[in-house]
Amino acid sequence: MSGKLTAARTLVVKIGSSTLVDAASGTLSGDWLAAFAADVARVKARGQNVVLVSSGAIALGRRHLKLAAGTLKLEEAQAAAAVGQIALARAWSEALAAHGLTVAQVLLTLGDTENRRRYLNARSTLKTLLSLGAVPVINENDTVATAEIRFGDNDRLAARVTGMIEADCLVLLSDIDGLFASDPRLDANARFISEVSALTPEIDAMAGAAGSGMGSGGMTTKILAARIATEAGANMVIANGALRPPLTSIEGGARCTWFLAQATPAAARKRWIGGSLMPAGSLTIDAGAAAALAQGKSLLPAGVTVVDGTFERGDCVVVKDLANREVARGLIAYGCDDARRICGVKSGEIETILGYRGRSEMIHRDDMVLTRT
Repeated sequence: MSGKLTAARTLVVKIGSSTLVDAASGTLSGDWLAAFAADVARVKARGQNVVLVSSGAIALGRRHLKLAAGTLKLEEAQAAAAVGQIALARAWSEALAAHGLTVAQVLLTLGDTENRRRYLNARSTLKTLLSLGAVPVINENDTVATAEIRFGDNDRLAARVTGMIEADCLVLLSDIDGLFASDPRLDANARFISEVSALTPEIDAMAGAAGSGMGSGGMTTKILAARIATEAGANMVIANGALRPPLTSIEGGARCTWFLAQATPAAARKRWIGGSLMPAGSLTIDAGAAAALAQGKSLLPAGVTVVDGTFERGDCVVVKDLANREVARGLIAYGCDDARRICGVKSGEIETILGYRGRSEMIHRDDMVLTRT
């Protein structure tokens, strides 16, 4: 199983508060952070992309604000996050800079992964950062969250980010070795589950309540994260964050639980585009464009003859040939008004017509699935 980590092109690693912040002092675990930064640098050096989803802002901020122990009110948690995020970002930047790595701070909410336009902007930003060699460090944007800060949001957020950027592997570092058939805190003979090939009702029943006092998530949120990640085509592993260094330890066979994907990220994304989204409009294309799509190429504006419907950037549209037969479906890079303005023109003319530099493709091949061959 450890080969799935080394074979991944892009890793998303979620670090829980209980791993990163010392429970007794409420300060960062400096030795762990230094060891983990070296681990990330090693993975990066062999050509893999790494995205970090880091908890810890609230845990750090509450110490600085001298907030009492126990459950915080929503406004207190948001205030703590605002203070703690500064320290958290600085710690990650300094730890990874020691290895020559550039860090980018990205604050997201679950709403950003559910709103189509914000999702596309976040996806584009993260992919650009990775292409430039940076290490994005993501945290839940607790300070501006409009709903209660719920337990385990960063588990779920990490899984959503995994699907968003088509990562191959999600690593959840927590204060437990993985999944047990029963609660190991209550059952000394609890059976350890090393591999999960399908998320059955039996697996769901193994999830327990929230774990440590420092973290806010439990196995329930990790099972939910596994469902999101594996459906997006990524393998997921739960491992104990106390391992030093954790990624090297997982590769070396340390005890952990693997949840196996049923498809590749690309295949899962294509299935989602082709079967899960309601089309908001359609494009009619000429014979040359239809032939190009059949060869696996992107759809350029020059090949589009008619734009129908009302849609926004990122919506799903049907692509039809001159005989009105559906040939593909995809996520369009332009809203309907701009699409009509650049319909039939060469990509080099887009900026002159629209007044801004948009994508060269009307629909990129990565955002399209052929429905007729």
